[in-house]
Amino acid sequence: MQHRVEAWVADDPDPETAQELTDLLRTAREHPVDSWPPREDEPVAPEEHQAREASARAREDLAERFSGLLQFGTAGLRGELAGGPHRMNRAVVIRAAAGLAAHLLGELEGDARPPRVVVGYDARRNSERFALDTAGVMTAVGIEVLLLPRPLPTPVLASAVRRYDADAGVMVTASHNPPRDNGYKVYLGGRVVTDAGQGAQIVPPADAAIAAEIARVPSVASVPRAEAGWTVLGEEVVEAYSRDAAAVVPAADDPAVARSRANLRVVLTPLHGVGGAVARGVLARAGFTDVTVVPEQADPDPEFPTVAFPNPEEPGAIDLALAHAGAQRADVVIALDPDADRCAVAVVDVRSRVAGAPQTPQADGWRMLHGDEVGALLGADAAARVTAGGTAAVTDGTPPPTLACSIVSSRLLASVAAAAGLRFAPTLTGFKWLSRVDGLVYGYEEALGYCVDPAHVRDKDGISAAVRVLDLAARLAAEGRTLVDALDDLARAHGLHVSGQVSARFADLSRIGATMDRLRAQPPAALAGADVVEVVDLAAGTDADRDGLPPTDGLRLLTADGTRVVVRPSGTEPKVKSYLEVVVPVGPDADRHELDAAHRQARERLRVLADDVRDALGLTG
Repeated sequence: MQHRVEAWVADDPDPETAQELTDLLRTAREHPVDSWPPREDEPVAPEEHQAREASARAREDLAERFSGLLQFGTAGLRGELAGGPHRMNRAVVIRAAAGLAAHLLGELEGDARPPRVVVGYDARRNSERFALDTAGVMTAVGIEVLLLPRPLPTPVLASAVRRYDADAGVMVTASHNPPRDNGYKVYLGGRVVTDAGQGAQIVPPADAAIAAEIARVPSVASVPRAEAGWTVLGEEVVEAYSRDAAAVVPAADDPAVARSRANLRVVLTPLHGVGGAVARGVLARAGFTDVTVVPEQADPDPEFPTVAFPNPEEPGAIDLALAHAGAQRADVVIALDPDADRCAVAVVDVRSRVAGAPQTPQADGWRMLHGDEVGALLGADAAARVTAGGTAAVTDGTPPPTLACSIVSSRLLASVAAAAGLRFAPTLTGFKWLSRVDGLVYGYEEALGYCVDPAHVRDKDGISAAVRVLDLAARLAAEGRTLVDALDDLARAHGLHVSGQVSARFADLSRIGATMDRLRAQPPAALAGADVVEVVDLAAGTDADRDGLPPTDGLRLLTADGTRVVVRPSGTEPKVKSYLEVVVPVGPDADRHELDAAHRQARERLRVLADDVRDALGLTG
């Protein structure tokens, strides 16, 4: 281990991480391995005990950091900022950039024009440095590099890949991960990918091919790096994105529409990320001018000081926004994750009000809509635009306009598509799959990701999604109605679909596979009081006549009353996730009381279902 650490330190281009590893190695060597833990009969002074303990921790830390090179997969790279091959740092990024460059040069070998790559970055620690390293590596081998002008949202980079006909795009971001993390997201397009996935994130076999090239890089010192020679794009790249994002709704030529948009009172939080200024400009451009940005979270800050975890789905993340919304009697809250590719929506729902409780936004009925709820609202809106011949109907005509969602998202979108006479496509989890659906006019996944403008952004985009949500809210407000009323309309038309999730986090990663194996061997016979009538092992793929999905690690269970559970390991966290959905029939003419009863029934069924799933995963007892 010592020689491996010393060799890595000698090759590390960053003095800070090199010193960090040197200090760890020194601490690890202060006491031999057999000095910890001390023998029961060995007297050890407190200071000596602490020193031996620190030495043991340093050895464990180094062993983990040197357990292998940080894996490059379909999410690119993502990990904790620190020294060592299994962390995010300059040495790892330079190797990744060299591997990606080699892949692009190989794919376009013999082409007269060199590869073109757009590079973007957010405001996290080291993001700009990693972007400059990437630009330097690629420029040195003759690749044309276009660098975004400043820290910007991921959708700006994704749109630039298509706008500039780039063969690849790199976005340095860890999205909604904790402050200690950073990441490296890769898109392929231009001449490298020419089908419906042009400009989308990488999928197999490209990820494995790039990883193989990274593995061939012998050292950082062997990678040439230019100090200049790339093009720094101007603000025109932001202007072009903003124009397209605002145009996902028609211009407010009708004075009534303009008034409705202008009167909608919106609270926006970018959660200390890079989306605030761009989003506010886009919203103003689309006619939404009464927008208050949460001041405590308005500016980019890599420490994310007001949130424990900068993910709108996490408890407490949007509490500040809700407090501002309650005080200002806002209509809608929009929360973007730090790179602005996800969008959360909160509204007042009278069913959530708590009589007699202390006055808080939540007690007053403010709640965040589930990703499936927003997904269904935007899906119904997209379907209406297609059938009315609106902007969303612009496709190549073959195949027909298509709505899509991931297999862990609600089945409601499939019903919406069928009712509108549109094609529906289920996909594996992740926008790398959703964004390459042929004929896509709209796609979403329940984790707050929505693609409403695939012609310009082949990825999820929180800002353009916010424009569509607010346009729908404004049109409803003009009728004296709300987004919750629109959800009730969907329940009347398709039944009340209510989703939830049960997750199990594991410190021992081997338990993830064991949990899945046990569930496959002994799936539950009943869930929430209904017999399980279908168990599909997604690892074997699915019936092409139904889904036609490639194999993925997961299990899908369906009960006699239509309850569905999908269990799968997380692709980004040490978790097994279970996605739950219950469906309660609702009459087409159901009144408020009948809808309230249906909601109570659905919540109770979901509660029982969650308990049963925890039992099946071995999380109770």
